[in-house]
Amino acid sequence: MKKFLTVLVLVLVAASVLVAAPKKKGKAGMIGLAMPETHVERWQKDGAALLADATAKGYKAEVAYGDADQGKQNQQIQDFLTKGAKLLVIGSVNEGVVSAVADAARDGAIVIAYDRLITGSKDYDYYITFDNYKVGQFQGKAIEAALNLAAATKAAPKKIALFAGSPTDNNAKVFFDGAIDVLRPYVEKGSLVIVGPAPLKSSDAAFTKITTENWRADIAKARMENLLNNDAKKVVLDAILAPNDTLARAIIEACASDAKYAKKLPVVTGQDGEVASIAAIRDGKQNMTVFKDTRKLAAATIELADALLKGQTPSIAGARLDTTSYDTGKKKVKAYLLEPVIVNKDNYKAVMIDSGYYKESDIK
Repeated sequence: MKKFLTVLVLVLVAASVLVAAPKKKGKAGMIGLAMPETHVERWQKDGAALLADATAKGYKAEVAYGDADQGKQNQQIQDFLTKGAKLLVIGSVNEGVVSAVADAARDGAIVIAYDRLITGSKDYDYYITFDNYKVGQFQGKAIEAALNLAAATKAAPKKIALFAGSPTDNNAKVFFDGAIDVLRPYVEKGSLVIVGPAPLKSSDAAFTKITTENWRADIAKARMENLLNNDAKKVVLDAILAPNDTLARAIIEACASDAKYAKKLPVVTGQDGEVASIAAIRDGKQNMTVFKDTRKLAAATIELADALLKGQTPSIAGARLDTTSYDTGKKKVKAYLLEPVIVNKDNYKAVMIDSGYYKESDIK
C-alpha cells in the first residue's frame, strides 16, 4: 500500500509539471498585406516579396490588391481583421483608408504604412519607404545634367513640361518637390522655361493641373497629346519631368507620334526600374529611372513587423530612422527610410542585372 501511494504521488507530480509547462509559442498572429493596385508593375513585386518574406519568418500572411479602389481595399483590410490579423502592412490607395486604420487600432492590430504615408490618421505609428525626396532630386539632377542647364541662358532657354503622380498619393508631392527644388533656380533666372502649368512647389494651386489620377498611363498620354497640340505646339521640348516609369513610357509614346521628335526625343525621367523602361533606357528613349529595390523594402518591412509583434525595439539594417519629418496631419510617425539608386544607360546592367533583379533576357 505504501509503495502504491508513493507511485501515485509521483504520477500526480509529473502530471502537474506537464500542465504547468508553457506551450511552445509559434509566430503571433497573421500579417495582412494590403497593396493598392496591380497596373503599376512594382506593386505586384512588392506584394509577392512581402508575402515571401513574411512566410519565410514563419508567419501566416495574405496579400490583397485594391485595384486602385479605396473602398475595395478597406473591405480587404476588414477581411484581414476578421481573420485575426495582428499586423497590417498597408500601401494605401488614398486617404479614405483612414477609417480602416482606425478599425485596426480598435482591434489592437499594428499598422505599418508602406511606401505611402497615410495622411489624416492618428491611429498608427510606423511608416517605411525610400527617401522619396531624394528620388525627386535624382530626377531633377538628371535633367540638369542632360540639358547642361548650368550653361543655359535666358536668351536661349531650355524648355520643359511637368508631370506629377496621383493627387491622392502624398509621395507625388514629395517626388515633385525634390525635383523642382533642383530645377527652380534655372526657372527663376529664365534659363529654363516651363511649357504648360508651372507650379514651383507642390503647394501651388497649379500643381493639381500636372497630377495624374491613380498614376494612370492613359491619362498621362492624353495630357501629353493635349500639350503637343496646344501649349507645346510651336516649341520643341527639351525635357519632360515624368514621376514614374509607367507614365514616362506613355509620355514617350505620345511624343514619338509628333514629327518634331522623330529624330530626337525630349529627356524623360522615370522611377521604379520597370523592365520596359530599362529597355527604353538602353535604347536611348528614356533618360533615366530611379530604382527602389522592392526586395530590400519588403525585407526591411517584415523585419520591422517581426520586431513589433515581438514587442522589441526595431533596428532595421540599411534603413535610416526619421522621427521628425513625416507628419500625417494628426501626428508625427516613425519613418524608416531606405536609399534609392539612380539608373541610366551607363549603369543599368550593374544595378538591374548583376544584382539579380532582372535577367538580361528579360530586357527586350
